[in-house]
Amino acid sequence: MSPIPITIITGFLGSGKTTLILNLLPQLRASNPSYRLALLKNEFGDLAVDSQLASTSSITGVREMLNGCICCNLVGSLSSALEELTNTAKPDRIVIETSGSAFPATLAMEVNRLARESKAETGEEKWMLDGVVSVVDVENWQGYEDTSYTAKIQARYTDLIVFNKWEKCDERRFDECLDRVGDLEVDTAWVKSDKGWVDMNLVFGIDGGLARKLTGTDETHGGNEPGKEGEHNHDHQSEVEVLSVTLKGKSQNSAIDGGKLMEFLEKAPKEEVYRIKAVLDVNGASVRNSDDDAKAATESQTGSLPGAK
Repeated sequence: MSPIPITIITGFLGSGKTTLILNLLPQLRASNPSYRLALLKNEFGDLAVDSQLASTSSITGVREMLNGCICCNLVGSLSSALEELTNTAKPDRIVIETSGSAFPATLAMEVNRLARESKAETGEEKWMLDGVVSVVDVENWQGYEDTSYTAKIQARYTDLIVFNKWEKCDERRFDECLDRVGDLEVDTAWVKSDKGWVDMNLVFGIDGGLARKLTGTDETHGGNEPGKEGEHNHDHQSEVEVLSVTLKGKSQNSAIDGGKLMEFLEKAPKEEVYRIKAVLDVNGASVRNSDDDAKAATESQTGSLPGAK
């Protein structure tokens, strides 16, 4: 039996990871209507918003890991989560969507370790790391790239970079973003999405050129170095603060005023609020959601960073 390929989708808060995944599923189903895709979703907060969205998108199985980061304090739960998805969903592929503050290299090493352990126990690998894909928000990346160690690490330890949300930026802004990624001294292929849409053949079948080579001896961040075991958690806490709010109306059928909601969102400071997500019942048609920008396109633009093969 062939191992189940695992694709890790990473990227900073609000970069468009979930939209990318939801746009991949129709492509998979178009080529194979019986294709079974399972999603393992990690969220730093305590509300399972994305699993509600994914469950309505014909994803075969969804498992959400909340209140922590899958690359550090929740890494020990990865094995049981993968086992659960494998046994219940019987997927053709598993996609792991990390929290916006996760280090992908650490997670890639853990997947590689679990694959080796499964082979040692049964003689066959249950899983195979297909690759790590990092989503970069071109419109906002320059702002948090300057201060976020996490954003830089995510762009460095990856097999493919997807430049997202570039449509409203001028050519100079995109070139600056490309130069900043190039400054990380990585030889990584990249693709520009079309409003969150990327050809599935570019995302899947990467064969983990970088990720599958990572082992527990690689230096990926301070948390793996002697004497710095607590540094990784500190990075999460200093860069990201999560606030979860549950709104209750006067009656069960109460809806949110769309106009007032947009007025509130427009006042949120972009330099402080990276991402807002919710499931809302909204009155009025003036509120646009992420799905409005997640329409399939016929082609994507591809390229490579300087020196990429």
